[in-house]
Amino acid sequence: MRLGIDLGGTKIEGLAMGDAGQELARRRVATPAGDYRATLSAVQSLVSALEQEAGARAPAVGVGTPGGIDPRTGLIHNANSTCLIGHPLDKDLEALLARPVRLANDADCFALSEAADGAAAGRQVVFGVILGTGVGGGLVVDGKLVSGPNNIQGEWGHNPLPWPEDSERPGPNCYCGRSGCIETFLSGPGLTRDHEASSGERLSPPDIVRRAEAGEAACAASLVRYEDRLARGLAAVVNILDPHAVVLGGGMSNIGRLYKNIPRLWKGRVFCAQPSTELLEARHGDSSGVRGACRLV
Repeated sequence: MRLGIDLGGTKIEGLAMGDAGQELARRRVATPAGDYRATLSAVQSLVSALEQEAGARAPAVGVGTPGGIDPRTGLIHNANSTCLIGHPLDKDLEALLARPVRLANDADCFALSEAADGAAAGRQVVFGVILGTGVGGGLVVDGKLVSGPNNIQGEWGHNPLPWPEDSERPGPNCYCGRSGCIETFLSGPGLTRDHEASSGERLSPPDIVRRAEAGEAACAASLVRYEDRLARGLAAVVNILDPHAVVLGGGMSNIGRLYKNIPRLWKGRVFCAQPSTELLEARHGDSSGVRGACRLV
């Protein structure tokens, strides 16, 4: 049995998975807001409940988390769930769970899941993209996660928006301390902010999409801007990595028109005449993160 935990900002999901990828037990609980110790306790309780339901004990636990471990300090860094920053999350969980913990960025877990048995199964180079509360990514080559000395692989959301227009400079402030990061434009809150700035009305992304489909001009214009920015951002990734597939996950990936429009729009930005990189919707949806966490062990 593999056991994985997807530690999100609003929910913690746990999954016990068999060797063939079948679901043995699954549970979700709310993430204790801003409370590190309570978060640890919630994970411990979730693991115990999953093992009781599955009727087996996992030898190790995989955990997907915002941010990652700083190789210099062993502490969490770059997490938009800021209560995790500065803590040895993997070591603290190992002490509580009394077994090894394998920890990776949540976007890495998503990419690993979709490359293993998801939308990009069989592709050699896969870039997994999270478009949700934040914007992240993970890179899988030949079925294995790629990591580097700084443990920041795939963090395309904290690069500047490529080919910016004058109206996009300097860009919104980002929690990382800079302005104009891709995340501030392409996250769900980024779309809400952009629409409010242009129309004066604050709407959630699903409402913007719904009204655009109903023919509301202001919402349609916000989606057009979003798609153009997403195409620019992904074109820069394709130019560097040349992946066989880009897989989208997170709440914004549910906008169906992206899969038709983005490849058409990135064509003028990718450094070849006919890009053959596929843009794919995640097969496992919002379960990919926890499935990838299972695959860490």
